[in-house]
Amino acid sequence: MRLTTKGRFAVTAMIDLGLRQNNGPVTLAAISQRQQISLSYLEQLFGKLRRHELVESTRGPGGGYTLGRKASEITVADIIVSVDEPIDATQCGGKENCLGDGGRCMTHDLWASLNSRMVEFLDSVSLQKLVDEQLAKGVVVENTPQVKKAVFASPIVKPARVNAPNSVFALGNAFSKS
Repeated sequence: MRLTTKGRFAVTAMIDLGLRQNNGPVTLAAISQRQQISLSYLEQLFGKLRRHELVESTRGPGGGYTLGRKASEITVADIIVSVDEPIDATQCGGKENCLGDGGRCMTHDLWASLNSRMVEFLDSVSLQKLVDEQLAKGVVVENTPQVKKAVFASPIVKPARVNAPNSVFALGNAFSKS
């Protein structure tokens, strides 16, 4: 069994989200920058995580992602399965047609047993455990929510207040009173 980058990146991004979600929604751009994962790849992964209700999205300014359930209720197996990562060491994908003629190979039961143990192990590791391990290692989490600051190309100029007539009629009235 080989875990691809899809599963690795999904678990890494979920740990990052679990570490920082107490400060409000976390943007994928921030996760991308911290974890060096392509933003477009994260968008694909988080679309799948959202469909499996592992994360929730908030739109608009100050938006981003938060966990869909408590970190203690999300397992590594949940994350890996939600991004369509196969957890399978058999050659046949569990279909028992390992040989070209549709028969089972001699080691099919061995690999199927390994699959069972892998799923059992990944199901026993919660996202909260992984977050706690990172905190114990001294990972620093910024305590301030990330707020997007507006940047203007040129300074805002307030119009000067002029005490003058604002129409031809007002101008005529101003002259007639004098």
